Amino acid sequence: MLELNQMINEQISLVMFAAVMIILILLIMQIVQGSKLRRMRRKYEAMMGGNGIEDLESLLIDLKNHSERLDEEQREHKTLIETAQNKMRGMKSKVAVKRYNAFGERGSDLSFSIAIIDDGSNGVVLTSLHNRENSYIYAKPLENGSSQYPLSPEEKEVIAQAQQQI
Repeated sequence: MLELNQMINEQISLVMFAAVMIILILLIMQIVQGSKLRRMRRKYEAMMGGNGIEDLESLLIDLKNHSERLDEEQREHKTLIETAQNKMRGMKSKVAVKRYNAFGERGSDLSFSIAIIDDGSNGVVLTSLHNRENSYIYAKPLENGSSQYPLSPEEKEVIAQAQQQI
């Protein structure tokens, strides 16, 4: 019987040792998990702190609404940019100037022609003819690079120079 008691005591000792080991392992796991949970809680509080929102669901809904507002504003800005680009195409932004001596042997290069056109070659060509006695200024409207009024070679040249601009 003594041997049986001794064997039972050894079995109980082994079971107790195993239980103590399992308890130690569980205690270590609890400490590790607690540490991870504290770290996660600090990160969560740092993310949620200062914005007046109390939970993650409210934060996500707020971010979604903010994203939708940004998308709408982006569409409005895109429309405004396209409108501005269309207006810019119609602006008279291509300018070319040519100075020349309109009367040959008399005078100097005081005469000039200026072409001011848009991307569609619509605009105006201004010409000033200067000599010692008089100065004349002519304005001719342009549509698609041509005018209903006769154009001089210098005016045609300055229109072509303006059309070549990018």
